[in-house]
Order: sequence, then structure tokens, then C-alpha cells
Amino acid sequence: MAAESETAARPPVIHFTGAALKKLREVVASQDRPVAGLRLEIVGRMGGEFQHVLSLAPVGAERPGDVVVETDGLRLLLDSRTAPYVNGIEIHYEFQGSDVSGLRYTTTNPLWLDEREIQIQDIFDNHINPAIESHGGWVTLLGVEGTTAFVELGGGCQGCGLADVTLKQGIEATILREVEGIERVVDQTDHDAGQNPYHKPSKK
Repeated sequence: MAAESETAARPPVIHFTGAALKKLREVVASQDRPVAGLRLEIVGRMGGEFQHVLSLAPVGAERPGDVVVETDGLRLLLDSRTAPYVNGIEIHYEFQGSDVSGLRYTTTNPLWLDEREIQIQDIFDNHINPAIESHGGWVTLLGVEGTTAFVELGGGCQGCGLADVTLKQGIEATILREVEGIERVVDQTDHDAGQNPYHKPSKK
């Protein structure tokens, strides 16, 4: 256990190809506003693969608890849930057009490291998402911290007037019943950004 804790506490090692380094340095240098670094996030897991996003983080956009990685002259900001899953990742770049990021990520890391996350993902894949897909919606597991599971709703569930009912009576109730060690489920969805809610929330 001590060795595992020590490993978890170390900043992850992140590799860039030469082309990726050149491109990202150019992007940072071209900014008019001061840049705190590049934020690397995992925004989903689909088809057995991670969905990574790398974006500019202006000064002032740092978050409490950020893990900071300095590598090859680039400063990366990671949240605590992302950090364990990007250790050893390699970031590639190939020009694919002016409106395409061109970044590609390769990693051999497992999709989940916590057994509870594996259980929750299985529940979403085999029970929850098939049940709400008729509404054009889905739920994504962002991760588990302590006894709390963090989730995000998408599609018809984002901004839906019944999203809280879906969360409390469906998603949360199932997780708390089926997964030992989880005491709370937190929805981190930006519901105001929902573009096609299944039920529009009533105006107050």
C-alpha cells in the first residue's frame, strides 16, 4: 500500500513527439494573453478508448488541487482524477486541416484503476444508458474520489427538466444499491449548455 501511495503521489510522465512539441509551443507563443499552461483532460471513455482534450489555460484559470507537470518546456495542468490515467501517455501531432486539432494520444493505461469505477461503468453500459438512450441521453462516469462518484449527463439529459429525477431515482439509487463504498453521486453537468433537452425545464 505504501508503494502504491507513493506512485500515486508522483506527477505523471508525459511524452510529446517532436512535431507535437513544435506545434504546441507555437500555439502558446501566439497568444495575446498570458498562458498558465495547457490543460489535459479526459472527457470520456467510449469504445474502449479515452477521449482526451488538450486546451489552453490562461493565467487565472488554474484550479485548486491541479497537478502541474513541466515537460520539454511545456507546462501541463491536470485535475486529480485525470493525472493517474495519463502517466506514460504520448502526444502526437499531424496537420489535418486548419479546423482540426491534429493531436493524437497513445496510451496503454487501463480505462479505470478503481474497482468501483469498473462496476459503475458496467452499470452505465449495460443498464442505465440503454434505458435512457430512447430519450437521446446518456450518462458518463468522470471518476470516483473517496466515497463520491462524479458523473456527467449528455444528449437529451443535458438541461432536461427531469434530469434531477433521472439522477436521484435512477442513476444514484442504482449506484448506491449496487456499488459498495459509494455514498454520494454528484452531477457535474453544465445543464445551461444543453441544446436538445428531452423535457424543457419549466420557467421560474
